[in-house]
Amino acid sequence: MAHDDPKTLVSTEWLAAHLKDPDLRVIDATWALPQMGIDPVAGYNEAHIPGARFFDIDEIADHRSELPHMAPPIEKFMSRMRAMGVGDGHQVVVYDQIGTHSAARVWWTFRLMGQDNIAVLDGGLPKWLAESREVEDLPPIVRDRHMTVRRQAHLVRDVTQVSAASKLGDHEILDARSPGRFAGTEPEPREGLRSGHIPGSKCVYYQTLLNEDGTMKSPDELRAVFDAAGVDLSKPAITTCGSGITAAIISLALERIGKTDHSLYDGSWTEWGAFPTLPVATGDK
Repeated sequence: MAHDDPKTLVSTEWLAAHLKDPDLRVIDATWALPQMGIDPVAGYNEAHIPGARFFDIDEIADHRSELPHMAPPIEKFMSRMRAMGVGDGHQVVVYDQIGTHSAARVWWTFRLMGQDNIAVLDGGLPKWLAESREVEDLPPIVRDRHMTVRRQAHLVRDVTQVSAASKLGDHEILDARSPGRFAGTEPEPREGLRSGHIPGSKCVYYQTLLNEDGTMKSPDELRAVFDAAGVDLSKPAITTCGSGITAAIISLALERIGKTDHSLYDGSWTEWGAFPTLPVATGDK
């Protein structure tokens, strides 16, 4: 697979070459836990890639759920994208201010809504800045464009479906959290959650899918990471993490190696770890 793929991942060189394309739309999708000490909106206002819109993951979400930033209803997604001037016929490139962290979540959200002309910027804003590329602090001029949405239900899983997959062992459940959180030896960043992992799941820490500069490893290297984690790629995969953000990095990596039968557990550990009746495993397996 070529490095630059407008449906999965594009380089800073690719984006720089296409930045003035009339149908290109750039999105800053930075999200961070409070303890990370990052203010995504302030960072966007200070400096963003020219023309970038800000995608608020916590706001463009299903607020009917008590869980954080669950995938938005179709109507809400459509209205927010129209307000951002993102619609049919646009090629979207999404990035975040951390490197490769939350941008993949928005890539997955677009895919869930039936939009596949979207790619993550490899290395994100840090790589863009390291190369002394242009940024601005002005909001973009937005023009409405309609977006046709067809929700792809097979790309998301709920707690009941994940519980069945855990019991049956017919899926590979891949956890993007750190080995310590997976094993239950590190505390969860959210209060009130048990420590450990979904029985039968495997730890594929999202950082192991990335290079030191925040870019994603090559497809061959990604396959080696999955192999080292004991992942059977012949089974369909369900990705999970703390709250459905970094799970999408695994989803993107799977797509990069040509594996398309994957879905994301939207509630992730924030849901599973809070349910006292759901089983929890500890240790590295």
